[in-house]
Amino acid sequence: MSDRIALDRDAFTDLVHAHHLALVRTCYVVVGDLEAARDAVQSTWLRLWREPPALRDSSKLRPWLAAVAINEARQRTRRDRRGRILHFALRQREDAPPGTEDAIDLAAAMRRLTDHERELLALRYVLELESAAIGAHLGISPEGARTRLHRLLQKLREEVGYKPSGPDADESSAPHRPTDDPNRR
Repeated sequence: MSDRIALDRDAFTDLVHAHHLALVRTCYVVVGDLEAARDAVQSTWLRLWREPPALRDSSKLRPWLAAVAINEARQRTRRDRRGRILHFALRQREDAPPGTEDAIDLAAAMRRLTDHERELLALRYVLELESAAIGAHLGISPEGARTRLHRLLQKLREEVGYKPSGPDADESSAPHRPTDDPNRR
């Protein structure tokens, strides 16, 4: 039997402090609009306060918050901008530090991703969810989540022309099994 999460003012405040910034970042990665991201997260907090979810496991709260916030951000973006999904404000200055070109290439590649691809990146690298939580959020297996993430990272690498260097550079032709553990290949 699932129970509603019990929230008093202190517990709610603790949740906001623990998750607010990561949720705003996640929504921003997905929709590319900081104000829409902030508004979506505020709506998420309001929904949590008024209608706490019925969850069997409290560890499912963070993925629930992410799902609500991302959906709200998408809805706001569709309403407000119709088709404009991602916008990175990058200025190229003459005195830009080395590597700026790489950042611009990555920003351009990010703009070409679908909102679902950006969501996958945000879940993994902003919210730092493991593959099991990502899979549950997306309705796929953990292995499916790892595979999608691996293919997406390969796509981004190809888009920006990334070529690995060093002793592991020749491994690109070897089979690679994606994993949540960066030390395990």
